[in-house]
This record gives sequence, structure tokens and C-alpha cells, in this order.
Amino acid sequence: MEELLLNRRGLLVLASGSVGLSAAALAAKPAQAKTIPVNTLGAGDAVAIRGYDPVAYFREGAPRQGLAEHALIRDEAVWRFASAENKALFKADPQRYLPAYGGFCAYGTSRGYLVKIEPEAWSIVGGRLFLNYDLETRTTWLSDTEAYIMRADTLWPALSDRDIR
Repeated sequence: MEELLLNRRGLLVLASGSVGLSAAALAAKPAQAKTIPVNTLGAGDAVAIRGYDPVAYFREGAPRQGLAEHALIRDEAVWRFASAENKALFKADPQRYLPAYGGFCAYGTSRGYLVKIEPEAWSIVGGRLFLNYDLETRTTWLSDTEAYIMRADTLWPALSDRDIR
């Protein structure tokens, strides 16, 4: 069942990401839900992870710029994909492909704040995609991913847009 939510811009949206403004929807009181921050820093127009395709990291083993014609909206962000096939894979199983910590720097999250990423600074650990601030930060991240993941997993639920640096 789809759920109506009030997004940050004050618009009613369906939880699936499509906009719905029927008379019944306008009359309904939207459910209150914690907004999960998604990294839209550096791309403009609420584009997640600087417009890179989250599926490509898994399928191609490399970052790949997504295309506007293969985009969808999820968690108030525009996710772009390099192909219709990657978009379909994401749509069918988003939890498999979503980057950890909303696509913010995993190391920064382990330190208690949200920062931008460089799409080339990435790793897949335990089937999860982790993005980092830059390649130097990625080197630090890779030195003890287990400890950083445990700390970031603990801190992530309490982080919000106010923690963006």
C-alpha cells in the first residue's frame, strides 16, 4: 500500500516517489515519517550522489555517470542510471543498490557528520556500497572498514540535514 507523505517542500507525495494530488489525497492528513537524508550535494536539482548510477558500481565495478532520461525519484532525490536496465534493477530491489548512509561519505558518517563525496572514492564491503569524500579519505576508510562501519551504523540513525558540513 502506498503512503502519502509531506516532503520538505510541503508537497504531498506517495512513498513510492510518484506525485499524487487527488481530492482525497489533499484531504488526507499525511503520515509523519523521519526524513532520511540523501546526498544531493554538488549535483543541483536534488540529484543523488552527484548523478552517478548506484547500480553501475555493482554491475560494472566502476562509477558511471547516470543519464537524465534514465531517472527516478526516491526519498525526495533524483537517482540517475546509465541504462534502462540499471534503472529497472534498482526499481526492483533498491535496498540492494542504495549507497550506505544516504550516499554521504561513509568515513564522515562514522565521525558524526555528513559530507559530500567524490564518486571515484568508493568501495563495496559486505554487499554494501560505501562512498567517500575523496581518494585519500577512502584510503583511511579502507584501513579499518569494520570499525568505521560499526560506528557509522550506530551514528547514522541520529544524523539529519543539520549535520551536513
